[in-house]
Amino acid sequence: MRAHTKETQSTITPERALEILKEGNQRFVENLSVDRDLLKQMNDTRDGQWPFAGILSCMDSRTSAELIFDQGLGDIFSIRIAGNVVNSDILGSLEYAVKGAGSKLIVVLGHTRCGAVTGACNHVEMGNLTSLLSKIQPAIYEERTILEAEKRTGSNPDFVQKVADINVKRSVKAVIERSMVIEQMIRHGEIGVIGAMYDVVKGTVEFFDDTFVCCERTLNDMFPVTK
Repeated sequence: MRAHTKETQSTITPERALEILKEGNQRFVENLSVDRDLLKQMNDTRDGQWPFAGILSCMDSRTSAELIFDQGLGDIFSIRIAGNVVNSDILGSLEYAVKGAGSKLIVVLGHTRCGAVTGACNHVEMGNLTSLLSKIQPAIYEERTILEAEKRTGSNPDFVQKVADINVKRSVKAVIERSMVIEQMIRHGEIGVIGAMYDVVKGTVEFFDDTFVCCERTLNDMFPVTK
């Protein structure tokens, strides 16, 4: 399989980019990954790159986006940070992916059994990690289905997963709210943004359809104007 070119990238819509990732994950789960000549892809991309998607995921060693979505060299931008949180550096990287390099889709990818989310639920404090985990705290406060204090800890897998889901959805909104570049590109129908959750046991990716924003209408649905 050849690496993407400017021409092939230009034909991809946000919806098609999402389908490509879904198809790739299905191949990964079925252990039917495409046979790629990585050396050829390296040579094909030496003078330029045309990735069709940018994926913000956790740094967890089990969550390599290229493998999970069965993609090759030059196919996706992979941005990784513990807890798939959003800061100005992440936003700048995503803006480069879509505005500078032409990617059509941004995916915020969380995962099950996330150590960063577990640490945040346990209120871990350790050097610079303290500041990073504090970015997950709003998702903990937002989770209101489990009310017993003794169950709202990292030792409760159900609570941790509920927080992880909320954290992904909050990150999707943060990407759009905090980047005028990305917000305007969505409004013009140029790109899409979606949240997803990778299951480290099954290998499957569940895309959160209610977070998919790819045009002005869906943008207004996510951020309704209050009168």
